[in-house]
Amino acid sequence: MMRRSVAESSHPHSFFIERERNEAGDVISAATILLRNRRCPWRCVYCDLWKQALDFTVPLGAIPAQIDFALGEIARSGGDQTPRQIKLYNAGSFFDRAAIPPPDFPAIAKRVRAFERVIVECHPALVGESALTFCELLGHQSDGTVAQLEVAMGLEIADDAILKRLNKRMTRAMFERAARFLRGNGISVRAFVMVKPPFVKSDELAIESAARSAEFAFDCGATVVSLIPSRFGTEELSALAARGEFSPPRLSIIEAALDHAVALRRGRVFVDLWNLELFSSCEHCFSARRDRMDQINHEQRTAPPIACACPGVRIPNDPQPA
Repeated sequence: MMRRSVAESSHPHSFFIERERNEAGDVISAATILLRNRRCPWRCVYCDLWKQALDFTVPLGAIPAQIDFALGEIARSGGDQTPRQIKLYNAGSFFDRAAIPPPDFPAIAKRVRAFERVIVECHPALVGESALTFCELLGHQSDGTVAQLEVAMGLEIADDAILKRLNKRMTRAMFERAARFLRGNGISVRAFVMVKPPFVKSDELAIESAARSAEFAFDCGATVVSLIPSRFGTEELSALAARGEFSPPRLSIIEAALDHAVALRRGRVFVDLWNLELFSSCEHCFSARRDRMDQINHEQRTAPPIACACPGVRIPNDPQPA
């Protein structure tokens, strides 16, 4: 990886506002900041987030400065609503000491404790006392409210054999232990689940594994499952594709995975709509199908499929709209 300069650590990789349904059922604005920090120590075969990372631990004050910059730009840009929750995602683990220096926790907490919910991401292996420390730092507001901490963990797929081949260095049991620890200490849990990860070769298995993995996450106490369609981005994935062990999901597979996971009615399910056009082969129906998934994200109930003459719109055994 090309070495980056320390100056780059003062600005986040990117930031944006998105709309998300909260626990109360309201669709609210959320600020998402993609922090720039040291590269994740894990080397999962599907992950290309290292491309935005640094090869050194950022100096003290860099992460708070990144948050200040992003929130300042968001405030200056205006908008119809003030963000009520914030996501601090960082191409790795928030509780990795080499990524987010713990001495910066108080300064970070000071900047985000006014939000209703603070969402960070972490590998299950690094979930522990540092999460409790940060949660305590969020503290109480003058009006008595407390910012709810939520930790997002990458489950990817509830299959130990495939997790091993993905180099995730995690098992279902590890995820369950981390989730139980967080929930036992009043911290919410969000799980990332991949739609058709490497080594899941058939469309039917891709839909089944996504729904089964979402159900496992809910069994572990997660209240949110985010479905992430697998996409090219690493040399390892290209090599797996050449051997017939990976292919990105078609749009219809993503739709079906969302429908099946939402039909569980175990918690909120969101599908990642970023660069969704990569998975579409029909320009005529894509916008309507994307809008349908956005609607499901907000309403948390399935909707009638979009009719189109293109192949693969309908998947057998789709759950009926609620």
